Amino acid sequence: MAEGLKTNLLIGIGHPLLDMTAKVEKSFLLEYNLKENDAVIMSENHKNLQNTLLERYQVAYTVGGSIQNTLRIVQWITELPNVTTFFGSVGNDQNAKILHEQALLDGVNVRYKYINGEPTGTCIVLVTGENRSLCTNPGSSKYFDFAHLLKNENQFLLDTAKYYYMGGFFLNVSLETVREVSKLAAKDDRQFLFNLSAPFICYQHKDVLLELLPYVDVIFGNKSEIEALSSCCQMEVNTIDEIIVLLSNWKKINSSRSRLVVVTQSEEPVLVGINNRVLTFPVPTLKDKIVDTNGAGDAFVGGFLSQFIQDQPIETCIKCGIWAASQIIQQIGCTYTGKASFQI
Repeated sequence: MAEGLKTNLLIGIGHPLLDMTAKVEKSFLLEYNLKENDAVIMSENHKNLQNTLLERYQVAYTVGGSIQNTLRIVQWITELPNVTTFFGSVGNDQNAKILHEQALLDGVNVRYKYINGEPTGTCIVLVTGENRSLCTNPGSSKYFDFAHLLKNENQFLLDTAKYYYMGGFFLNVSLETVREVSKLAAKDDRQFLFNLSAPFICYQHKDVLLELLPYVDVIFGNKSEIEALSSCCQMEVNTIDEIIVLLSNWKKINSSRSRLVVVTQSEEPVLVGINNRVLTFPVPTLKDKIVDTNGAGDAFVGGFLSQFIQDQPIETCIKCGIWAASQIIQQIGCTYTGKASFQI
């Protein structure tokens, strides 16, 4: 354990979900108008999806929710309990108990808001070869509000953390929470870390993202998400490198540090934009070991943040992110076995 680590260093706010993972054929995706390597919110088109999945395929249940998964990976690597604190809302049901118990075992300080009469959210993960398609039923997770953070026992945690991590999916839950937390970070010289989450988020929340971007210290996204952000914001650029440089130099409220833009590209190199430069980090090939790519992005960010919150060099943060993702894709869901073996 590094000397710089302490409890409640990093707060994550997001959707606590129970993942339901199954290997399916591409034809099954077509039945429900789903695409590979995409993420959607469950709608009327998907109302029979869960029942059909359970009838036709073997389903594995694992702890899910992008932000919560990332914090679990941070805990796995740092090994100090309660380095991270997670806020989100769940139902008063068995699925919530499963999520709570597993998160505690993983070392995350869980501060759920319990919603009566609404089920804990679920995420159906459809695996086709090396690809995955996500269909989420947010359930109770969409009822979180900023007032939960203002309770005395939670306000203290909010006021003492140094890093805040949120994602684009949460813009559909509590815009007030995203705004207030990002402003708090800028005002008190803490860091606000934001994951774009999915391409459709960029189109759905164009104006909000333009408002939020000046408060963001680190942006995470895959190539499709970064390109979607560029497109919906009408950035006059032609290449991914140009997009990254433009985003890293975008107006920033807290000018005491440069903005980082971290872009993953599946098996292609990770790109990092900072100070008018784009750094490239190769990703080792593991095709013969891939079991499930769902959770790879969450694990990458978790590995990255486990070093970032310890003020390690960007190269070390990226190296750990790539290592963490390489471990997770060899498991079903965002799960791991044994102690983390990453070494600087």
